[in-house]
Parts: sequence; C-alpha cells; structure tokens
Amino acid sequence: MNRTISFFSRASMIALALAVPACAASNDDDASQTDGEDLTSLTARARTLKFSGVVFARAGASDSEIVYAINKQTQSAFGALRTATVGVNTRELKVTDPVAIAKTFVKTNVDVVDTSKPSAAATKMVRVVYTYTDQAVVPKPMSSRTALQTALLGGTYQSQVERVTTECTANDKEATEFAGSLWYVFDPSVSTCKPAMAKEQAAIDSDRRKLTDQVKQVTLSEVNRLYIPTTAAFTASATNTKAKYPEYDKLYSGKGVESGKLVIGMVSGMMADWAAGEHHDTIDDEGYDMWFEGVRNIMAARPGLKLVKSEPAEDFTKFTVAGKTVTATDFNELIQWELDGTGFPAGVDSHALRVAVGNKIAKHWLTFEVPTTVTVNGTATPLTIKLQTYFGAETDSTPHKHAIKTSDIFLYNGHSYIGYGPLDPTNFQPSDFPTTYQILVMNGCVSYNYYEHDFFGLKGGTQNVELITNGLESWVNESGPAMGRLAGSLIDGKFNSYQNVLKAAQFTGMGYSWGQDALRVVDGELDNKFDPSKTTITVK
Repeated sequence: MNRTISFFSRASMIALALAVPACAASNDDDASQTDGEDLTSLTARARTLKFSGVVFARAGASDSEIVYAINKQTQSAFGALRTATVGVNTRELKVTDPVAIAKTFVKTNVDVVDTSKPSAAATKMVRVVYTYTDQAVVPKPMSSRTALQTALLGGTYQSQVERVTTECTANDKEATEFAGSLWYVFDPSVSTCKPAMAKEQAAIDSDRRKLTDQVKQVTLSEVNRLYIPTTAAFTASATNTKAKYPEYDKLYSGKGVESGKLVIGMVSGMMADWAAGEHHDTIDDEGYDMWFEGVRNIMAARPGLKLVKSEPAEDFTKFTVAGKTVTATDFNELIQWELDGTGFPAGVDSHALRVAVGNKIAKHWLTFEVPTTVTVNGTATPLTIKLQTYFGAETDSTPHKHAIKTSDIFLYNGHSYIGYGPLDPTNFQPSDFPTTYQILVMNGCVSYNYYEHDFFGLKGGTQNVELITNGLESWVNESGPAMGRLAGSLIDGKFNSYQNVLKAAQFTGMGYSWGQDALRVVDGELDNKFDPSKTTITVK
C-alpha cells in the first residue's frame, strides 16, 4: 500500500517518430462491446495502451539482448504512467511475449559518433524502435483521452539517480526513499522535467549538426540520452457496465474451503512507512486502528459474530494493567476502547490498557463466528459465517498463505512493497490455493499491476476466482472501514452486485473523484453464472 495521507531538427523528427499516432476517440458507452479484457469498476475504465521507445544495442545483437534493454526501459514507464493516474496490467511493464514485440522492431544499423572527438573512429550499433502494448485502467474523466505525452528513461539512468531525482521526480521524501527504485517515482510531468528534457534535446540537436551523414550516423549524446519523449496512445478496451454478481450460490453452499461454513480471511499489515524504514509499536501503528475498523464494519454487516478462538490462545476477557486485572464483557468493548476512546474502567491507565490489548491481538489469528440458516430456492441449510483475521503482517508471507488456502473470501489490507512483498506471485504455487471458488481482494498500492495477471494463472483461470485490485496507490486512511464494508457487503444478506460491492468500499473523505477507490477494479467476473432473478437466497 500506500502512502499515508495526513490530510498515501532530424533529431526532433526522430523523437516525434517514437510517438504512437493518436487513435480516434470512442464512445465510452460502447466500450463494453469491444474486444479485450473486461473489467468492472466504478471509477476506472479499461483501455489498450501503446507507446514506442528506442534502444541502442551492439551491432549484431540478438533479439533477446534487445528485449533485455527494452525491459529496463519500459519499467521506467511504470512511474511515468502511475503519476499520470494510469494503471497498467503487466508487472512493471515487462515484455511477456518477446516474439510479439520483436515483430514491432524497426532496426537501423548506425555509426555512433562522439562529436567532441571528431577524429575518433565511429562505433557500430543498431538502433531499435519498438512498440509496447498493454492493458490499462484510467480514471473515468480520462476515458475520452486518446493520448498522453510522457517519457521513458534511457539505459544509463541508474548511474544518474541524483540528476533524475532532482529534475524528473517530485523530489520529495518519497522520491528519496525510492532512489533505489527510481522507475517507481519517475514523473516527466513535474515542472522541472520538461525544461531538462528540452535542454538535453537541444544538446543532441547541436551535436547532430556536426555529423557528416545525417542518415547513417547518430551522436553519442543521442545514444546516451537520459530522457526519451514518447506518446502513450489509448484505444477502447472492454469495461463491463452491466451488473455482475459474485457466485453467491457457491459462497453460501457450505461446500467451500470448510464444510458448512463461509470463511472470510482478513490479513492486515503494519502500515508504518516501510520505504523509510519506520517501525511503530502495535497500538501506534496506523494499521492497528484500520484493522479494528475493518472488524467493526464486518460485525455491523453480520450482527452476532462472536470471538470463539485465538491462535495462539489468549483470554480476551482479562488484561493485566499495573498489577491489576481488568475485565471486558466482550470484544465489542475492546473495539470501543480503541476506536471511540470511551468506556475505560475507572482508575485504569487507558494507554496501558490499550497496550495490553494490542499485545494479545498482534500476530494472532482471531476467529469470529455466527450461525445462520441459508435458504436457496426454498431449501434451508445451516451455515456458519466465519471471520478469521490477523493483524501485524509484514514481509513474511505465512499469514497470507494461510488465509488464502483456508478462506472463501480473502482480503489483504497493507503495503504492496512495490510488488516484492508477501503477496509476490513468485512466493506461491497452485497448491497454495484451494480448488473451490474464491474472491481475492488485494488493497495495496498498484495491486492491479503486481498481482492481477499472475494470480489468475496460479488459480487456474477465472472459473473459480475473482480478483479485486487497485490500479493506483491506495491509502492508509480509511482503508480499514473500506475493506470492512467490502467484506460486509458480501455477507449482509443483500447479495450485492459487484458494482455495489465496489461502492460500499469507496473511501469517503479523500477529496479526489478517482481517489475514492484508487481505480479499484474487479476482474474474472464475466464468466460468473449467478443471477438473483433465477436463484433466490436468504440468510437468517
């Protein structure tokens, strides 16, 4: 997740040639009728994204060598697009089909000339212009846009971190924290970047005028350029606008991961600023209250949920504070103490009591259950709704794996760690997933890019899973109640469509139309068969 919101010449002709021509705008209402990957979202629209770039390789370089250089360059588009509120599907924009992209190559053998040393021998290289294509999500206000002026970083940018940070990032605390992953914060739209790019282009133009052959020769300054202007072109892709539903008949069948139960697994992470190396005590970590908020909202949606187990075992009715035993009537009282700051026993230090509670909660599995009766098309059966939840997750994937393997609905609320954290798909095997139907919710920064594509492969396709992910950065503030409302909307007995599930999970106070849910999308739902007009379900 997350940044916490306290308020989370010929040379010029070549540059223009790198820009993908803008395509005609399409009517957004017709988008759901086009070919492509359909998504369900309130604030985002799916688009096909294309942009061109250029790399230089040694003469005679193989396509695999060229693709290696391209991957380094396309990764820099991640930050440029992210800061322009565009979410892209493929992990860090890595080339997934080398054969397909090789078909877009335009190769030109060139002599590289160092114009500061006119007598030196030229270096033989090959210039390769390529076109990258991906699926993307953009905010609804951008749905009619067909193009976005942006830029890529040249191959030597990692040796010029200070310069790029100063010229083409926000040059703030976040940019400093991510200096080792400069591609994540690269932002060609900042006011200092365009002049820097223009200055570099002018130097290249000046060098080119010194060449004796404008066709066969290129300057060393062009080969080593830091910034490569390009245009990202958007064409209509399929965004589903019709009501689609979770497979409620499967969720409420009692034949999921645990017989006779519908199991929600909610894992909440520590939310101190991991990139800055911050570490907070349990009750001072922002994620602690977010976890409580999530639990409170789930309990509100399904009254009667009671704490039935803790692993490791703990007694949540008794706490020792300054040598005194403090008793609690039920878990709701603990929620009241933490979130409302009221109801504390007389004569007890409230902070010390909160610490005592936090010590029993952190890194424990707490299980809440409520018995219900589910009637499907007139046939009634008992079903227990179970919430198993864990607060304090960090980089270890153990709690995430446990929840995914043993839950029908999995929710994670926490850091994405730039995709290399506990939910990194490389940490998982198909055997880490149950064979039954699941809904997987990853509320972390840019989770659409990090997890969406690979988790479908691990689960075996869309037949038994839907993913809910974020196209952009999410926030700590409000994340707990948002995830609680999302889970609650799946068990409140209203059998909400995915559009209403997303609506329930929107943030309410961020102040940005696209920021209400970080371009949250549902994918994998188009082959769902549940239809509330044909299958009647009630829960008592």
